[in-house]
Amino acid sequence: MLNLPYGISDFYKIRSEGYDYVDRTHYIPAVEAFGKHLVFLRPRRFGKSLWLSTLENYYDLAKAAEFERLFGDLAVGQNPTPRRNSYFVLRWDFSLVSPQGEVAEIGQALHAHINARIQAFAQTYQQWLKHPITILPENAIASFESLLAAVHVSPHRLYLLIDEYDNFANEVLMSRVREGSEHYKALLYGEGLLKTVFKAVKGGSSGLGIDRVFTTGVAPIVLSDLSSGYNISESITLLPRFSQLCGFTQAEVSALWTQVADGCDLPAEARVEPLELMRTYYNGYCFNMEVSEPIYNPTLTLYFLKAFQEGRAAPRELLDSNLAMDRGKITYIAGLPNSDPVLASALDDERPPVIEALARSFGVADVIDQPKDERFMVSLLYYFGVLTLDGITEMGELRFRVPNLVIRSLYAEQLRRHVLPPDEQRTASDAARALFHQGELQPLCEFIETTYFRALDNRDYRWANELTVKLAFLTLLFNDRFYIVDSEPAIERSYADLTLLVRPDMRHYALQDALLEFKYLPLSDLGLSGEAAKTTPRADLAALPLVQTRLAEARHKAEGYRATLQCAYHNRLRLHTYVIVALGFERLVWVKL
Repeated sequence: MLNLPYGISDFYKIRSEGYDYVDRTHYIPAVEAFGKHLVFLRPRRFGKSLWLSTLENYYDLAKAAEFERLFGDLAVGQNPTPRRNSYFVLRWDFSLVSPQGEVAEIGQALHAHINARIQAFAQTYQQWLKHPITILPENAIASFESLLAAVHVSPHRLYLLIDEYDNFANEVLMSRVREGSEHYKALLYGEGLLKTVFKAVKGGSSGLGIDRVFTTGVAPIVLSDLSSGYNISESITLLPRFSQLCGFTQAEVSALWTQVADGCDLPAEARVEPLELMRTYYNGYCFNMEVSEPIYNPTLTLYFLKAFQEGRAAPRELLDSNLAMDRGKITYIAGLPNSDPVLASALDDERPPVIEALARSFGVADVIDQPKDERFMVSLLYYFGVLTLDGITEMGELRFRVPNLVIRSLYAEQLRRHVLPPDEQRTASDAARALFHQGELQPLCEFIETTYFRALDNRDYRWANELTVKLAFLTLLFNDRFYIVDSEPAIERSYADLTLLVRPDMRHYALQDALLEFKYLPLSDLGLSGEAAKTTPRADLAALPLVQTRLAEARHKAEGYRATLQCAYHNRLRLHTYVIVALGFERLVWVKL
């Protein structure tokens, strides 16, 4: 059985207590050679803190005697750099600084955190320090300067590690509270405390004791507002050679899965589907322009493997609750003016989000005060990990996509909440259940006609046509507890509009599979008014020549997709196939094949 380090970001604990470790130490020489003040941005729970802990243990002179035990069998242990175990190491974690309260309270929390780390530093390195460090409870900047003075007169230099440097800004961003904005400005603008902290770091790097700084975070917001306070850093965030610094590759996940499967004594035929389930739900992140091999979210991967190892089955909930708060980031974008097209394009594989370049520099004033354009929204969704790079278009623009189904579920959930109040969401769930349980589409179609389309009347959805209809069904039917739900799944190099295939581990239930193909007709093409469309019997609408033509077109495509799916799944599917024509946003006509 694997000893999986789920939720553990302490390298020393992982190596000392026998946890399995996916080696990332081969990146240490490259990071060391690249520069001395580096910034690395990745989404939450992507392994950034573990990477900083790895650097901390590698460079810490107090751990020199433990180097062989900690690193001997790892890549860097076979070929260590000359700087290993040669630094004093100080680590700050700004996620531990509470952003709540008034400015003075937030400032005191920051002072307290920095002072606590300086106090621990003084105790750890007391045998190497000949100059005392003075801790001033109300002035962490002075405490830090005292630390630098002690380091300066020693033969060793300081390696400063800053984790979650932008945590406070992200809290402000998610709350969108004006008071929070003013608190942020007080800390970061002018001679604000946080800016003063980074000015002290910059000053300490000018021959006063600091040799290296490695900073992690999620977005480049704070760096922009620091401006001259800390303008000596280099970002390695988008460099191809560091694209897999955090996250798991397919080979690494396959190797971990093989060990889990061996420990569970799984037969060969039972090993393929769980690995494919992980690929579908957790893989797909790309962090460089060339779009190299996509990588897995490491936290979600370990969550799945640990659950499978414990219960010999995939977890029923494929979204780890520790990452569920990422929905708040989509909620923030959804609350911005003109955000609907951006969120809809994220779920549209045919017309995904495209922008000229990522916004790499924007301050909190841009976040709070300025109008939000598509570039801003797509860039934030990328930094938050709910969009990822998907290549460069023939016109040189950046193309993005939702990385995997676990993130797609967050979009579907947000769009559903954005359109429907809670009581109508429950009605929608009942209508969807008729398709899941009996393969019956009528309750859902009637709900969309009478409720969902009516909700669109007061929202900015009229820019879309067939996509709007497809999104209505996708958002109402998305259920990753039981289904692999895909919009535009590739089927022999062509695309079906929407498929719902029962998860392999849930196929023992009497759930039904579904394939839906959509067409859209504007009412103007039919010569109908909205009122006429509402009052005309459905059978009469279906008999209209143009509707018959669209039904025939959809039928032709759906029949081909259905045959391909049945062949691929060896007729194991309980497949219900429907073709659906939307008549404006008033009525639906459908035929079951």
